Amino acid sequence: MIRITLLAEQNCVLSGLAASIEFFNLCSIFLPYLQENVRESHFHTEIVTENGKVVSSFGGIPIQPTRSIHDVLETDLILIPSFQPTVEPLRSMSGKILEWIRQHYQRRAKVAAISAGAFVLAETGLLNGKNATTNWLFLREFKSRYPEVRLKPQQIITEDSGLMCTASNNFTADLCAYFIKQLGFNELAAKFSKGMMLHPSWENQSPWAIFEVQKNHNDRNVLQVQGWMEENHADIGYIDSVAERFSMSPRHFKRRFKRATGDSPLTYLQRLRVEAAKRRLESTQDTIDEITYLVGYEDTNSFRRLFKKHTGLSPRQYRTRFSNTNDVNLI
Repeated sequence: MIRITLLAEQNCVLSGLAASIEFFNLCSIFLPYLQENVRESHFHTEIVTENGKVVSSFGGIPIQPTRSIHDVLETDLILIPSFQPTVEPLRSMSGKILEWIRQHYQRRAKVAAISAGAFVLAETGLLNGKNATTNWLFLREFKSRYPEVRLKPQQIITEDSGLMCTASNNFTADLCAYFIKQLGFNELAAKFSKGMMLHPSWENQSPWAIFEVQKNHNDRNVLQVQGWMEENHADIGYIDSVAERFSMSPRHFKRRFKRATGDSPLTYLQRLRVEAAKRRLESTQDTIDEITYLVGYEDTNSFRRLFKKHTGLSPRQYRTRFSNTNDVNLI
């Protein structure tokens, strides 16, 4: 029997817990049809809280646990749900919960975190020096709090030394399928992935990410440059001209801009243009040639390569997935 322990605490996101329980219960039902000598209750799930009492999920729905974390002597997987707001559970969460996670990991249990649940897992220290991911909305905050974690922001799922993370609640089932595949139930994982229309080919979350402009710094001159670049990104011929416009040497400008924003001026400009292209692909029927010109480029093939570098998709693929127009005409 595979024991799966789902941790619930105040403001956890209920959908991740519910999806996990349903997934593993369905696996228990269907596994006997695929593999002989397997009992129906092969996957056993339970919800636990620190004291065994009811907690309120994000949204106020009460969650009734099976028992307390202190009653769990052995488990094969601890699943940490997402939380909202992301940092709030860290303020109120008892150190006993973090120590409980560490102890079971030392006893060879695997630990999986959904979306912002990665903050809780990182708080244990187990992720230091290991690969992890979280939702693109929380990347800056996560990097700031846990600089020793090797964050892989493009990846939907990461696994390192028995520690698993997924970037969104929407990929909870993908995470569960990944776990049962690790257990050796390859056929079961494959059938459920197809039956639930999971997307194993979605290897990164770049298509969903929106460029988060970094303006949380005190360099007023760079802030002025950023504002001007955002308004005039399509008309910038070359980066050194921006430095000249603001009376800085190109070398000093590039170094200062990078220190303030975390991006080189060229990368910043590229990301502004890609965001502008994404908005047009989503909301207009402009051709890729037209969009290329409107965001500031002349070579369509070069821009296609740049767009795919930043989003993981070609412009055509991006429009097919995210367009909110009815008639798509991309040539």
